[in-house]
Amino acid sequence: QTGCECFRFILLNFLLTSLLCIFSSVLDEKLSTGGALRNDFLKELKAQMAAMKKKAADGLPSSNWMPFEINPNLPPETADIVIVGGGVMGWSIAYWLKQKEKFSKKMRVLVVERDPTYSQASTVLSAGGIRQQFSLLENIHLSLESADFMRNINEHLSVVNEDPVDLQFNQSGYLFLASEEVAHIMEQNYNTQRCAGAKVSLFSPQQVKEKFPWINTEGVALASYGLENEGWFDPWSLLNAFRRKAMSMGVIQCFGEVADFRHVKQVLMTKNGEQIDMKTIKSVKVQMLNSLEYQPVECALVVNAAGAFSGKLAKMVGIGLGPKDSLAGFSVPVEPRKRYVYVVHCPDGPGLDSPFLIDYSGVYFRREGLGGNYICGVSPEEAEEPDTSNLEVDHQFFEDKVWPKLANRVPAFEKLKVTSAWAGFYDYNTFDQNGIIGIHPLINNMYFATGFSGHGLQQSPAVGRAVAELILDGEFKTLDLSGLSFRRILTQEPMLEQNIV
Repeated sequence: QTGCECFRFILLNFLLTSLLCIFSSVLDEKLSTGGALRNDFLKELKAQMAAMKKKAADGLPSSNWMPFEINPNLPPETADIVIVGGGVMGWSIAYWLKQKEKFSKKMRVLVVERDPTYSQASTVLSAGGIRQQFSLLENIHLSLESADFMRNINEHLSVVNEDPVDLQFNQSGYLFLASEEVAHIMEQNYNTQRCAGAKVSLFSPQQVKEKFPWINTEGVALASYGLENEGWFDPWSLLNAFRRKAMSMGVIQCFGEVADFRHVKQVLMTKNGEQIDMKTIKSVKVQMLNSLEYQPVECALVVNAAGAFSGKLAKMVGIGLGPKDSLAGFSVPVEPRKRYVYVVHCPDGPGLDSPFLIDYSGVYFRREGLGGNYICGVSPEEAEEPDTSNLEVDHQFFEDKVWPKLANRVPAFEKLKVTSAWAGFYDYNTFDQNGIIGIHPLINNMYFATGFSGHGLQQSPAVGRAVAELILDGEFKTLDLSGLSFRRILTQEPMLEQNIV
């Protein structure tokens, strides 16, 4: 019998006993009155007892009757894998887990997402760019693999009797502009990118002016332009395509918030005599939204794909709460960083040939659809990071920090109008601005896919496959991403990415 069935049975017995006590009391009173009333009462009692007997029979464990309504949105009581975070990264991992499943096809995968509207999800609030112009081989390979996946997306994510996936992938390239001070770094990155197979070309200021005459090349010493597999796409379409496909393969979706973990601990000793607490997560407590109701979900392993809030999630199982000079004292160095995206209208702007331009000042822009619309922004200085307690937009930031640099690089933008704006969170890795992929050394069944610092969306197809390989195969098969493991944080050896936008 399940817990609910036992509860129903006990509750019905209690109700039946209580009612019999009441009837017994009433019976004593009735029997002291006249015969007519006694006969009426006996008929009424017989009818009520028959009704109670039927209800009791209906309430036996084989019945579906329940005195209280069961919340249909509760997650299952058990799952093999719980993925915390229903953004594009979480759904990519879920898809690849089912795609790679080898045996009975009965692996139960649960994806828990805290925002059912996705109105505050980092995925859908991003600028939607994809590029291979990185400084690290791991990031270049991840984006190359992801671009190939996106170009052939319907071979992977099509669903029978559903419309084909349309990412609105605009392959207009990225154009990075470098000053004299950083031109040598751009050349080094270019050589790395070409060796990795990326189609990139270096332009002199004169070549930039010839190809894009609307650019003011003052101060530009060198430019790098992506010839293939770079541009932008619709983030929501990619997320929804992964979600739709994964659910068609049996992945379970739940809207709720992970409130706690139940874990067991095994004490180990190092050669140096240091005590290490090795933990294993046994269940995840999922709190239903706007409710006191919750469901513990027993599971074999957990994937932390909670994005900007993955560091907070890790603390629930004690990561980073130990002594600072111990392994348990290393926290997951991921926190939310708020970024503003502004939509501007400029009828005389660059036009259809506009690439995704990244100026050496940090300002970026790209075309948004047709009709003279563009999106733009810039990352603030470290000392000026905005408040992350909300997603309100600072419009003065555009006036002071974005527009002057934008208009300097593209004079046509001196005349523009801000038509809308939004803010979203980066899952910012404060250690080295790179993704953290793999299992935590002190939690033997918690895997991470977080900390991508703005390039997680574009790399999600390849990262999802890598995490699935690590879980099901025990090692990376397609791309060697061992350099992005948690180990580099423990050894304090950052893998710094030079090209962070």
